[in-house]
Amino acid sequence: MRLGPRAIAALALVSAVGVVAFGWPLLGDAGSGLTAHAQDAPWLFAALLPLLVGVVVATISDGPGGGVDAKAVAMLGVLAAVGAALRPLGAGTAGLEPTFFLMVLGARVLGPGFGFALGAVTMFASALLTGGVGPWMPFQMLAMGWFAIGAGLLPGAARLRGRAELLMLAGYGFAASFAYGTIMNLYGWTIVPGLASNISFQEGAPVQENLVRFLVYCLTTSLGWDMGRAVLTAVLLLTIGGPLLKALRRATRRAAFEAQVTFEGPGNPSQR
Repeated sequence: MRLGPRAIAALALVSAVGVVAFGWPLLGDAGSGLTAHAQDAPWLFAALLPLLVGVVVATISDGPGGGVDAKAVAMLGVLAAVGAALRPLGAGTAGLEPTFFLMVLGARVLGPGFGFALGAVTMFASALLTGGVGPWMPFQMLAMGWFAIGAGLLPGAARLRGRAELLMLAGYGFAASFAYGTIMNLYGWTIVPGLASNISFQEGAPVQENLVRFLVYCLTTSLGWDMGRAVLTAVLLLTIGGPLLKALRRATRRAAFEAQVTFEGPGNPSQR
């Protein structure tokens, strides 16, 4: 499923809003008043993100036919439901979240645009399933969308197969799991009370100083959790990723997402 110009523009817009939403603590000075409204920003973003994701979903198959057809929507729904069902199995145990490996496989087979939508919808569905709806939810949706879109942008999608492909996907899943945790830490870092002064966010401090505090915060609060997620994602990709890749590719070929629908005349009755 190729990305057309409208889909690329929509993804760029979502990502730009996301960078601001995650990185605002590093952009304002002490007199900006940003931190005074830190609790308001997530709710504003929560209202904005679903609209932007809707634009992305509507343009995933941007091309000669345009739009997402029923088969693509059905595939998105099935994979998102499976991912949402997998997430509660380990989300509370040392970061062991099996959902991540499925995001890698789905984006690898169906492309970066589909991967972004899959990641966002999966996190939304899992939040509804587990009762985890809160101001953090849109940030999780965006971070998972970025995680999946990276897998869809990996090289060799048309030619690379076998063990080499699985090793590449496992390496990406391992590294990107840490990246996901780091991005989500940037959201929580500014709102968690009672942190030690050497790791807490300091309003108006130079960017370099806050980045050092943030690095220490990540190392001391979430390194073990992120390691569990990264290892499990890599192990699942190496062990059961191969058969699942083949199954997804077979389903995609049969669905023929990019096939053009044509209508023919009634023809000669004697030939029916």
